[in-house]
Amino acid sequence: MKDFRDLRVWDRSHQLTLQIYSVTASFPEHKLYGLTSQIRRCRASIGANTPEGCGKLGSNEFQRYLQIASGSASELDYHLLLSRGLGLMSEGEYGNLMKKLTEVRNMLIALLQKNGSRSSNSQTAKCQVLNAE
Repeated sequence: MKDFRDLRVWDRSHQLTLQIYSVTASFPEHKLYGLTSQIRRCRASIGANTPEGCGKLGSNEFQRYLQIASGSASELDYHLLLSRGLGLMSEGEYGNLMKKLTEVRNMLIALLQKNGSRSSNSQTAKCQVLNAE
């Protein structure tokens, strides 16, 4: 089994998670259990579901976890938009986060497409596809 720490999509996702935590640390305390928590949870879900799917047996399960990660990326997109609209982050922070989120989403979409066209259910082959991104 491939170590998820070697996966480029996971690494980019993890870096985005760290940046999200940094940006949301400046959100008002009264937002901690609402918007801040939602942003952090959906963000961490992207990074967690990618390696979890790689660890599953069978291409269909891997595909399902990638879809969950992709859905979490869409949820994060909205929460970042809302945070910017509420004035909780600057335009610069928003633009930087969206650029990184778009990159991760594009990688996930590419993985979904590649995985959907693969006939092999090999766990190693799935992780190699991840590493190619």
